[in-house]
Formats: sequence, structure tokens, C-alpha cells
Amino acid sequence: MTLARKFKHQWAIATQRGKSFLCLDHLHLVGFFLQVLVIGCGNSELSEQLYDVGYQDIVNIDISEVAIKQMKERNASRRPQMSFLKMDMTQMEFADASFQVVLDKGTLDAVLTDEEEKTLQQVDRMLAEVGRVLQVGGRYLCISLAQAHVLKKAVGHFSREGWMVRVHQVASSQDQALEAEPRFSLPVFAFVMTKFRPGPGSALQIFELCTQEQGKPMRLESAERLAEAVQQRQQYAWLRSRLCCKAGLGSVSLDLCDGDTGEPRYTLHVVDSPAVKPSRDNHFAIFIIPQGRETEWLFGMEEGRKQLAASAGFRRLITVALHRGQQYEGMDSIQAELSARVLELAPAGMPTQQQVPFLSVGGDIGVRTVQHQACSPLSGNYVVEDVQGDDRRYFRRLIFLSNRNVVQSEARLLKDVSHRAQKKRKKDRKKQRPAEAPEDLPAAPGQSIDKSHLCCEHHKAMIAGLALLRSPELLLGKPDARPPPVGQVSLHISGLTTSCIDAVEIDPSMLEVATQWFGFSQSDRMKVHIADGLDYISSLAGREVRPHYNVIMFDVDSKDPTLGMSCPPPAFVDHNFLQKVKSILTPEGVFILNLVCRDLGLKDSVLTGLKAVFPLLYVRRIEGEVNEILFCQLHLEQKLATPELLEMAQALEQTLRKPGRGWDDTYILSDMLKTVKIV
Repeated sequence: MTLARKFKHQWAIATQRGKSFLCLDHLHLVGFFLQVLVIGCGNSELSEQLYDVGYQDIVNIDISEVAIKQMKERNASRRPQMSFLKMDMTQMEFADASFQVVLDKGTLDAVLTDEEEKTLQQVDRMLAEVGRVLQVGGRYLCISLAQAHVLKKAVGHFSREGWMVRVHQVASSQDQALEAEPRFSLPVFAFVMTKFRPGPGSALQIFELCTQEQGKPMRLESAERLAEAVQQRQQYAWLRSRLCCKAGLGSVSLDLCDGDTGEPRYTLHVVDSPAVKPSRDNHFAIFIIPQGRETEWLFGMEEGRKQLAASAGFRRLITVALHRGQQYEGMDSIQAELSARVLELAPAGMPTQQQVPFLSVGGDIGVRTVQHQACSPLSGNYVVEDVQGDDRRYFRRLIFLSNRNVVQSEARLLKDVSHRAQKKRKKDRKKQRPAEAPEDLPAAPGQSIDKSHLCCEHHKAMIAGLALLRSPELLLGKPDARPPPVGQVSLHISGLTTSCIDAVEIDPSMLEVATQWFGFSQSDRMKVHIADGLDYISSLAGREVRPHYNVIMFDVDSKDPTLGMSCPPPAFVDHNFLQKVKSILTPEGVFILNLVCRDLGLKDSVLTGLKAVFPLLYVRRIEGEVNEILFCQLHLEQKLATPELLEMAQALEQTLRKPGRGWDDTYILSDMLKTVKIV
């Protein structure tokens, strides 16, 4: 059974209110004195409604003699000027250019039930006849469910003819939610094809989509892009219908886009809490995530959002993330912009006229200042931005836009701001910032980075792993350490120790970012090598006289989102490569690896491979994150019991806490190792 036949009854219900109003809107643009042709009229009331509001020059045709007879009898006395003719729409008897408008309420859907050759030939004849009987400047208005094959056929046919193609989504009735009949899950569309005079050469193709009855059309570059946009509207309508009648659908997220540019403006996550006992005031709420904080566990991870919803005490909570690159005037304007749209996602059973609260942290939308934006040939588009944390301190972040919800690097900024920078930003703030924005100013581009502070828990755990060296003096003499690619761990180790450090970074653009925006600098002790980490270690292992490192750290991001392991890329844990890592590690050294793997089978395989090369393997799981920090050593006899390990961490911290060295007093090394387990 085809989709058109399966939903025939629901289709009639859904279009009953919207069809005539949309048609009237387009007919009004031309005027009351129109020659209108309705093809496949059947016994629909559409023509009668149009006649009654003033459009009286209407000709209706249908292949069914029974339908035509019935309509003649029903309208003979009340609508004498409207005519009904039995006629085949694929072989119409009218002269060329006889009509200014051709109306089609579902006829194309009824005919185009499949894509067999016979069906397609019949539709070609039908559309060709529509084009023949229309005048230049006339319109073919077709009400349709816009199934993929129907949309493709209609848009393809008329765009090749040089017509302007516009697709409108027919707005549903405002009181539809109150009806006993369940909501119709598929939206209804109106194809508006405007006939242009044929010109020399290739015809200009125009494709537009209008998603609201009175909304501004959005211009699209191709028929394929128009089809994608229509499909997104259909998926959204289906999702709405599911959310309105059922809770607990699992993880549900969607983007709301800017109507003019098509760029994502808001990302919504729907979180249901079935355990919450319903009451009149706890059905539904909206939570606006402050700008820059969408990457935090509470807002950026599914488990975090569930915890947020449970603590908020609502049956359904929708979290709203604000996109960078978009302008927001403040909480009130966001609430006004979102109110109507988010109410479409309200749960079943919510009382009518229910006041839906908008929640946030501290009552404002946060501060996000993009300091730098560029494109790297290796890493793609990226931004450096300053955001305000929950303690009113500012943090600088590096974000790859291909994975915009993951912070690649983060550093806390010092509070002092130069007078010149402060004066300039006060001036900028008057122009751009909302009145309710906080008085604290984001950091100037050249402001110092707080090198004593590590923002990421997994970086703190990696540093704590240095306690496995047993001898803290190793970090204060000449022995080398090879930390991960240029970033905060490199800066932190450099600030704490007098060791020599080799840092490896594959992307030269990231070295520039680290230097310009994150306070990184090279020295006699800190050397950066622009190379692929695989090639660099392979070259060291292949030397006749190999260097040996006390510490080797891997914190390498994978660019392949299809893998179940996002850190490191699989090649970095390949057996042969791990043997090369082993060959440049001192006997008492430690190999520290950040592992981010959601595939449990793959993770077990990685751990087995690591133990085959490094018999002693500790793991430190990061609470609330997927990250696991692995500490690998060569000899089982190096194994430390937890009390001994904590004692080593305390000794290391005492050694590193020296005057002149930056140290964050909130960072306790031994606390980071309390939950370490041996694999």
C-alpha cells in the first residue's frame, strides 16, 4: 500500500483547514478576476469555498462521471457560474493559455502512486497539459504530502521548463492539539509553480521553501537541497507527533535553524523523567544553557542532562544550546523567539494555557567572545573563544567546528586586564552586549594564561601519573619527557619541572594558535616538532642510538567519527607501534595514554594489546566522562599498592610545590590517584 493511500483519511483531515486558506493567499496575489481550473475535483469543497469568497470563474474537471454529476446537482442553484466537466486531465480540451491558475488538491499524489514507467508517462502527460493550459505568469498550486518521489517528479519537471519552484508547508490548525483525533504525523505541503516565459539558453532555476504560512521564503541552491529541507520538515513533524503522545523516546535532539540563512541557531535536547510524579506545575520546562557551557558534562552529555532534568523536577525538560556565530539580545528575546516552537514539543496531558518556565544558570545567557577564527588544512575550521564559567572566571577554548561540542584545549585566564584592552572592550560592549550582561570583561587577546591551572580532569590525572616514576628528582634534572601534542599539559609540565620536553604536533596551525592565544613558547627545554606522531616515534625507534624517555604521553584525537574510539586513532595502539614506544622508554619509565572508547569490545582489545607490551597497566576512569587514563609500565615488580601510590603522589607534590613555580592549590595529586585500579 502506498503512503498516499494509507493516509488518505488523515490527509483529508489535515488539509481541511489549511488548503483553502493557502490557496486563497496565492490567488489574492493575482486578483479576484481569475480563470481558475481545478483538476481532479472529485467531491471536494475547495471550489465551493473559493467561489463563496469571490473567485467565481472556476472550471472543475474530473474523470469520474458520478462525481461530476453529484457536484453539478449540489451547486446548480447556489453557484450558477461555476462549471463542472467530465474530462481527462492528461488530454484536456481547453485552448492553450486558457487559465491563470490550476489547482490540484491531492490529484498528483493519487496518480503518482509508484515509479513504474506507465505511471511516470501518465504523470508527464498530466504536467505537460497543466503547463499548456496555463498563461505565462500563471501558477500551478498543488496540495501534496510531498513524498520523496512525488516531490522529485514535480520539482524536476517544472524546473527543467524554467518555472519558479516554491514549496510551502501548510500551517496546522492552532487548536489541533485539543482535538480528540490524534495529531497527523505527516505535514501537508503546497507546491507553487510559476510559469515563466521561455528564454534563450539554459533556464534560470529558482527553488524556494516557505516553512510558515506567512513566512519569508528561503532560497535554496538546488532541487536536491529543496528535497532535503522538505524531508527535514517531515521528520520534525513526525517527531512532534511522537513526543506529543508518548514520553521516554530515548535520546531526542534537533536543530532549529535561522529562517534567513538556514544556519543552526539552537540545538534542543528533549529529556523525559518518567519517575517524576506529575502535578499541575511540573509538566514542562525549558532550560537555556549559557553560551560556552554547552560542552560541560551536565549539559553536553546525555547522562548529565538526565541528572539536570531530575534535579529540576519536571516531567519533560528541553535544554537549549546557543550556537556560536549567532547574535542573541538576551533571555527575554530568546524566550519570545522560542516560546511558540518549543510548545510544539510539550508532553501529552499538559493543561491548556499552562505557563512554561524558562530556566537558566544565574538568569542570563552567558558570555561568549570569539577571539579568533580560521581554517587549518589539517584540522578544518576552528575558533578560539573566551567563555565565562560558573565562578565568573573566564576560560579560553579551542574548538574544532567539525566537532563543535568537544573542547580541544582549554585554559583559565588571569584576572588582570590591561587598561587599553579594557577601554576598547567597554566601547565594543556598548555596541554589541545586552544590557543584562555581567560587568566582568572577557580577556584581551594578549592576556596571560594561568599556566598553574588545568581545566580538564583527564589532564590532571595524566600529570598525577608522574608519581609512578618513584623518584621525583627525575622531573627536576635533565631526563626527557615526551608529552602529548602542544597544549595545556605541555605548558603545565614545563612550568613545574626543569625537565627537557619534546612535544609533537602534526598541525603547524595549532602551534601558531598555542603560541598566539594560549601563552605557549618554546625554549631550550621545550621543543616542538611538527610531525605525525607515528612517524616521529618510528624515526626515534629506528635510530642506531635511540633516545630514552622517562615519560611518554599520548593524548591524540581521532578525526574519524565512524570509529568507536575517538582517542587515540587505532594506529597508535597497534602492536608493532607499541613496541616502538617501548623501545624508547626507560626501564623505570611510564607510558601514559588517554583512552576514549565507547565500543566495549574494542576497548577490551586495546587493553589486551597494551598488556602484551606493558605488563603493568593501571587505569584511572574519569567520573562523568568516557575518558580513561592508562598508566603503562614495563615490569610487574614496579607495581604499587594504593597506599604506596598515594604516598608517592604526596612526595611528588611536595617536591613540585616550590617558590616561583605555579601551583594550583585546589589540585591534590594524591586525590587524582585514589581510584586507580590495576588491569
